[in-house]
Amino acid sequence: QVQLVESGGGLVQAGGSLRLSCAASGRTFSTYNMGWFRQAPGKEREFVGARTWSGGSTVYADSVKGRFTISRDNAKNTVWLQMNSLKAEDTAVYYCAAGQARSADVFSLAPRREGDYDYWGQGTQVTVSS
Repeated sequence: QVQLVESGGGLVQAGGSLRLSCAASGRTFSTYNMGWFRQAPGKEREFVGARTWSGGSTVYADSVKGRFTISRDNAKNTVWLQMNSLKAEDTAVYYCAAGQARSADVFSLAPRREGDYDYWGQGTQVTVSS
C-alpha cells in the first residue's frame, strides 16, 4: 500500500512558476513509476508527465513539454513537478500517481495511461490567473 500526498498548489499569475511535491509512504517507492495527471473543471483527467522508477525515462504531454519538469528522489520518497511559464489553461487539480513497475528494464518508457497507476493522491489545486 502506498499513500501519496501532494502539496505546493496555489494561485499564480500567468507566466509564473509553481513546484508541486508528492510525498509517498512505504519502503518500496523506488520500485514505482510516478506520474502526474490533471483535471480541469468540466474536463476529463489528462496525463501531464511521468518518470520511471529508475529515472531512465521521463515523458511529458505535448501541452507541457518544455515548461514542466519532473524529478524524483527515491531516498526521500518524493517526486516533484516543476511548472514554469504557466498559462491559464494549466488551471486544474493536479494528481500524482504511483504505478508498480512492470519491467526491470531501466530504460523502459514511462507509462501514460491511468490504468498503469495503482495509487493516487488527493490532488492539489493550481489556478493560473491571466
